[in-house]
Amino acid sequence: MSATPPLPASWSYAPIEAVADINPRSFSPVPGADPLTVHFVPMTAVTEEFGGIDVSRQRPLGEVRKGYTSFTANDVLFAKITPCMENGKVALVPTLSNHIAYGSTEFHVLRAGDAVEPKWLAYFLSRTTFRELARQNMTGSAGQMRVPTNWLCATQLPVAPRAEQTRIIEKLEELLSDLDAGVAELKAAQKKLTLYRQSLLKAAVEGVLTAGWRARRAARGTPQETGADLLARILSERRARWEARQLAKFKEQGKTPQKGWQAKYPEPVRPDTEKLPMLPEGWAWASVAQLGEVTTGSTPSTNDAENFGDAIPFFKPGDLDAGYYVEQSRERLSEAGAAMGRVLPENSVLVTCIGATIGKTGFARVSCATNQQINALSVSEGGVIPEFVYWLMVSGAGQRQIIENASATTLPILNKSKFEKLVLPIAPLPEQTEIVSVLETESERISTQETAIKQALRQATAQRKNLLKAAFAGQLVPQNPNDEPASTLLARIRAEREVHNHGRPTRRTRKTSHA
Repeated sequence: MSATPPLPASWSYAPIEAVADINPRSFSPVPGADPLTVHFVPMTAVTEEFGGIDVSRQRPLGEVRKGYTSFTANDVLFAKITPCMENGKVALVPTLSNHIAYGSTEFHVLRAGDAVEPKWLAYFLSRTTFRELARQNMTGSAGQMRVPTNWLCATQLPVAPRAEQTRIIEKLEELLSDLDAGVAELKAAQKKLTLYRQSLLKAAVEGVLTAGWRARRAARGTPQETGADLLARILSERRARWEARQLAKFKEQGKTPQKGWQAKYPEPVRPDTEKLPMLPEGWAWASVAQLGEVTTGSTPSTNDAENFGDAIPFFKPGDLDAGYYVEQSRERLSEAGAAMGRVLPENSVLVTCIGATIGKTGFARVSCATNQQINALSVSEGGVIPEFVYWLMVSGAGQRQIIENASATTLPILNKSKFEKLVLPIAPLPEQTEIVSVLETESERISTQETAIKQALRQATAQRKNLLKAAFAGQLVPQNPNDEPASTLLARIRAEREVHNHGRPTRRTRKTSHA
């Protein structure tokens, strides 16, 4: 590596090519061996962050011996291509029942010599700091960047005495085993929270969450407006507002209302409930169009700087990452820029309607504008609770509807008319309030726990980094003065190579093996 911090007296630095054979030649199969099966390891079989390798897949030798990389037990695989390298796709090949394996050509193969244990080499390559330096030295075009062989060969590896390497690896694996167990518990807890959130939302939108609440109100004989009553009232008030606006227009223009003008009212699309499940008593189905006004946003011309300012938050799909309450946007519009589209009222429900992030949902507590990738629902005043609509949209059932109704093009698209046809279950207003209250309380509790788990996982990552740093700095176990110094071992290996090469300059050789 470019920076070589000081090492214990018995340690030495050596280029990796001095202690390992890098990318040895493929095995030369014996005649008639093509039908025999060998292990096959694609890139997907190597887990990120030095997490293991799956060698269970097998293929006939004749299918893989040309065009793939060969390796055997105790070889170290190091992904050389982006982003696999940055993601830590490093593996130590385990014992192989069929002796040899073939895999992706995007692996560098390192075969440790006498100076280092294979695990020593593997742990060194798995370090975050090493991968960061490797990233800086990649060559190639975007998306096809690779770690060059010559850079890997010349990289300086700290070499401890062989006996100390064994002690360090044993101690390191003991500590990492405890750390991995803790990480596994954290990830299991993380998964349970995700499943709990999903089950909670499912129970909410199906009415199971408030079944007891309904039973208690029924026992008290508390009267309430049903979901069907609520929907009828919403539609009646909505029509009345439209008629009032039309009459105001006629008056402003000095015209007498034409006969049958009320028939021109744009009736919102009704829900198709033929294949929908039964709802709890007092609930009703409604289309999105019946609940309020749907708006698809737009982006003002970026050529006019006056369209952008600090007056109106301008939301894009990336701004919905926070989930639920959305108040901060990366961009803001001037009043003139916002006026080119439509400024949404407070408490609008925002849903991404195109691309890989389709269905991403946020609840805008502020007046805002959106770009064309977002459909916004502004519910009618005095109608459903907008927060209730938000939870319906982010539930499993809501997300499935969004995906299933999107156009099957290169990018999934849920246009305005299709969005308006989505069908949602509507509970009576008091029950909506109860559902929102429970979901907000539980969601906050879940989020608090998720934040704590993420922090603990970050700490575990930092701890792993520190353990590996200590291991390769000679700080994990004490040195033993009786160990043969690494410099002596390396000098002996160099001398043996020179004898083997009959005094010729030492070169990295790639011997041919037989399968």
